[in-house]
Amino acid sequence: MIKKENLDKTNAWPFVEAKKLLRERKSFIEKKGKITLQTGYGPSGLPHIGTFGEVARTSMMVNALKQLTNLPTEIITFSDDMDGLRKVPDNVPNQKLLEENLHKPLTKVPDPFEKYKSFGEHNNEMLKNFLNSFNFNYTFKSSSLLYKSGFFNSSLQLILENYDGVMNIILPTLGKERQKTYSPFLPICPESGHVLEIPVLEIDKKNLKITFDNNGKKLEKSILDGNCKLQWKVDWAMRWYALDVDFEMYGKDLIESAILSTKIIKLIGKKNPSGFAYELFLDEKGEKISKSKGNGITIDQWLEYASPESLSLYMYQNPKRAKKLYKEIVPKAVDEYLDFIEKAKKQDELQMLMNPVWHVHDGKIPKENSIMSFSMLLNLVETSNADSKDLLWKFVKKYKSDIDEKDYPIFDGLVRYAIKYFNDVIKSQKKYKQPNKDEKLALEALIKTLEKCNDQMSPEDIQTLIYSTGKENGYSENLRDWFKLIYQVVFGDENGPRMGFFISFFGVNETKELIMKKIK
Repeated sequence: MIKKENLDKTNAWPFVEAKKLLRERKSFIEKKGKITLQTGYGPSGLPHIGTFGEVARTSMMVNALKQLTNLPTEIITFSDDMDGLRKVPDNVPNQKLLEENLHKPLTKVPDPFEKYKSFGEHNNEMLKNFLNSFNFNYTFKSSSLLYKSGFFNSSLQLILENYDGVMNIILPTLGKERQKTYSPFLPICPESGHVLEIPVLEIDKKNLKITFDNNGKKLEKSILDGNCKLQWKVDWAMRWYALDVDFEMYGKDLIESAILSTKIIKLIGKKNPSGFAYELFLDEKGEKISKSKGNGITIDQWLEYASPESLSLYMYQNPKRAKKLYKEIVPKAVDEYLDFIEKAKKQDELQMLMNPVWHVHDGKIPKENSIMSFSMLLNLVETSNADSKDLLWKFVKKYKSDIDEKDYPIFDGLVRYAIKYFNDVIKSQKKYKQPNKDEKLALEALIKTLEKCNDQMSPEDIQTLIYSTGKENGYSENLRDWFKLIYQVVFGDENGPRMGFFISFFGVNETKELIMKKIK
C-alpha cells in the first residue's frame, strides 16, 4: 500500500488527472458508485498507434485511481462505426468496392479484406484483437448496435426536445452556407442506405420524428432505433449523457468539439466529464499521423521491433507535447525503458511514483538487471553477423558465460527485436566512412593501443586509453570528432556505443580485427 503522503505529493500526470477527476466528479461518482472512462475510435481506417495511445494513457489513469479510491472503474472503448464512409483509405485493398459504398454506415460497407460482414466490423475486430494483446481491461461499445438496440432512444428524445437549443449552440460556429444545411440528426436514406447530411424541414417532438427533403421527396423518419444518427459534436455529448461518462481524453484537434459537446450535455441536463487534451503524433516529416494515409509507424511494426512496454513508455512521456513517431525513434524508446527500470532499483516510493515504468507496469516494475542497451545490441548484431536469436545469444554468452536467458526475459526479447530491426531499418541506411591518410594513421594507433589491452580490463580503463590515443593523434581539442570517426568507420553511423564497454563485451582481439578489416 502506497503511503498517502506520497500520493498527495506526486505530480506524475496520471495522478494529477485522477485527482482532478475525483474532485470534479465527486458527487456524481459517489452517487453511482463507479467511475466510467471513455476512449473513442473512428473505424474509417485501420487502427493506428494513436488509438493505442489513448487506451494506454486512460489505463494509466485507472491505475492511479486504484491507488486513490476503492470505487470500481470501467474503460469504455467506443467505436463510431455508424459513421458514413467519407473517403477511401489509401492503405486497404479493393478500393473500387469501397468507392461504390461511400457514405454508407461503416457497418454496412462490405469488408475489402473479405474476412467480416462489414468494413466497420473488420476494423472493430482488429482494434479488439490489438487491445487484447496488451491485456487492456475495457468494455467495447459499438455505435451501430447501441443506436439500433434502442439504448440511445431516451437520449435522442432529449436532443429532439432541445432541438432549438442545440442549433443555437452549433450554428454560430458554422459558415453561412453550412448553416443553411446543418442538422444535428442525420437520417439513413431508405433507398441508398447513405448517411444523409441534409437539412431537416420539420421536427415532430410528440411522435419523435423528423421530416427531410430527399432529392425532391419529402420523407418522414423516426429518430429512434438506428433510423437516424447524430452529427459528431451532438453525438459526442449524447454519448457522454447516455453512458454517464466521467472522463475522456482526446486529441488537441478536438478541443473545440469538446467545448461545444460540453454545452450540449449541460443543455440536456448533465455535467460534462472531466477531460484531458493530448498532443498529436507526427510522422517523420512532421505531418499528423492519419489512419487513411497510413503514415508513421504502425502498431504491428513497433511490435516487430520492440516490446509493448517500450511503446507504453513512449505514450506515457510528455502527453501534452507533440512527438514524432516513426521507425527510427524505436531504439531510443527501448533504451529509455531499460534506463528507467535500472533507476527504479535505487528509488524511494515517491520517486518511483514519478518513474514512467511504474505506470507502464501498474506498480510492478521488473527486477531484471540490464546486460546492455538496445543500441549496443544493434551494434553487436552488425559486428557479429548474427542472423538468428540463438546465434546472437551464443555470442553474448561467449563473454557473459554466467547468464541464462530464462533469467533475462526482457533481454531475451531484445535479442529477437534487434535482429529484425537491424535488418529492416538500419542495414540499408549504413554509410561506412573510408578514412583518409591521417584518419587511418589515428585508427592504426588505436589498434596498437588495443594490443596493450586484455579482456580482463575494466570498460573504464579501456575508455581512458581510447581517449589518450585520440589526444595523441590529432584530436586533443575535439575528442567528439575522434569518437565520431570510430563510429563512422566501424559502425557506419555518427553515433555509437560507449567504446570501452563495447570492447569489453565484444572482446579486445575481436574489436582490433574489426577495425583492421574496416580500414584495409
